[in-house]
Amino acid sequence: MRLPPDLRGIRLLHDPRYNKGTAFTEAERDELGLRGLLPPRVLSLADQQRRILANFRAKPSMLEQYVFLISLQDRNETLFYRTLIDHVAEMMPVVYTPTVGEACKAFGHIFRRPRGLYISASDRTRVREVLGNWPERNVKIIVVTDGERILGLGDLGAYGMGIPIGKLALYTACSGVDPAGCLPVLIDVGTDNESLLADPLYTGLVQHRIRGPEYYALVDEFVEAVQVEFPGAIIQFEDFATDNAFGLLDRYRDRVACFNDDIQGTAAVTLAGLVAAGRVTGLRLEEQRFLFFGAGSAATGIANLVVAAMVRNGVSAEAARARCWFVDTKGLVTAGRSDLAPHKRPYAHAHAPAGNLLAAIETLRPTALLGLSAQPRTFSEPVLRAMAAVNLRPIVLALSNPTSKAECTAEEAYRWTDGRAVFASGSPFPPVELDGRRFVPGQGNNVYVFPGIGLGAIAAGARRVTTAMFLAAADSLGTFVGPDLLEQGTLYPPLEAIREVSARIAEAVLRVVEAEGLAGAPIAADPAVMVRSHMYDPVYSSYLT
Repeated sequence: MRLPPDLRGIRLLHDPRYNKGTAFTEAERDELGLRGLLPPRVLSLADQQRRILANFRAKPSMLEQYVFLISLQDRNETLFYRTLIDHVAEMMPVVYTPTVGEACKAFGHIFRRPRGLYISASDRTRVREVLGNWPERNVKIIVVTDGERILGLGDLGAYGMGIPIGKLALYTACSGVDPAGCLPVLIDVGTDNESLLADPLYTGLVQHRIRGPEYYALVDEFVEAVQVEFPGAIIQFEDFATDNAFGLLDRYRDRVACFNDDIQGTAAVTLAGLVAAGRVTGLRLEEQRFLFFGAGSAATGIANLVVAAMVRNGVSAEAARARCWFVDTKGLVTAGRSDLAPHKRPYAHAHAPAGNLLAAIETLRPTALLGLSAQPRTFSEPVLRAMAAVNLRPIVLALSNPTSKAECTAEEAYRWTDGRAVFASGSPFPPVELDGRRFVPGQGNNVYVFPGIGLGAIAAGARRVTTAMFLAAADSLGTFVGPDLLEQGTLYPPLEAIREVSARIAEAVLRVVEAEGLAGAPIAADPAVMVRSHMYDPVYSSYLT
């Protein structure tokens, strides 16, 4: 890495991209005006990591660990990413779910240093000017939210900035996207969370949310400004409320390179888990019946991709949709209801009403139960025993985040099905010992797919992000789940393999981009070499001239 010619002395130590802290060599200290500004002993990157780990593990709570890691990211990016990559399984729950949810709830109270770009409703007509204030010009990936539906926690307004920050940290750690090419964005249109509006430390606009044409005009201006300021950048929409999530995706997906992680990323990782679960139950995708508890953007996004996968396997779209059923807050989604939002209507089948989840299970006899409701402990003992009564190996995916919103715990899923559940969750759960068996539940975390999809799209200069890319990502992810993992109840590969998983997904995406004629960059004969040439590896460079 080349050091900017005017960056030296104390300014260098305060620049997280170039700072090496106590790892600056004796020669570098002399040449760069650092002599006396650092303790005299030179420590290696490995030495620094040992210090970071000791301090990290000594913190009394996961929220304190989060604050510690974000502070490290703010002062030494290389050390932050090196430590996160080398200890990803230990640190992932802190950098992202479940701890990021707690961090977002307290974001204004733990605020240390600005990170990311805020575009507020008051910036209307000058959004391009705001984007121009970002110091990096070679932006490759943007994660943007309006903070209205943060995980399962609801409207957190400007405090939702923790989500784009966390997602982009995972882009770098899990797929090697250069942090200099990552831009977190919070579109602040207000909040309808009254407790935030009454909080004197709230950092966002103190007003209720703007909606309708005014809202879409601001987002339109943002998307259009990105095309001018950062041409070719991928836009990832994150944690928008259901209506806006579908509305924005439909509005832009055929115009710019963008995707919605809650709709499409969740769908890909869940599809991979369902295919892996089918290897345990012996049922192909098109032989299963899926019951979704929750009918928001994530649930219907999963159903849409499951349908696309079945259609690819030769099933008609109508027959594929007939295998997907939904229960929302008013009971079973059926054709006789007149209160259905547009995204639910394709899955409103002719059927007698069922007022609750248990009744729906008893009448539909689903092979797989998927929770995306953000309603904790709703997969009760009667519900899970009903699933076990109609299936030898019931598939149970409790996917709501964070952990406090999970429909059931891993232990409940195994115990109340007498150890027969094929289980995965959205947040991590520890292994479960039951009747002499040890179960290791997998985590259906979007981190298995979105970094690889983004990396592949960046490497190829993709002009669009398509459904075929998410199907390819699901297929690729499934290849990492071997019989040994399935035997212990794990539907996803270990997090320690995440960079290799992401690289393989990126290769698959790159091939789809090429096949669909959407590449904006020349595609190398060997996709693996091309993908890996785009992967950032955090190591210290020498700054000697």
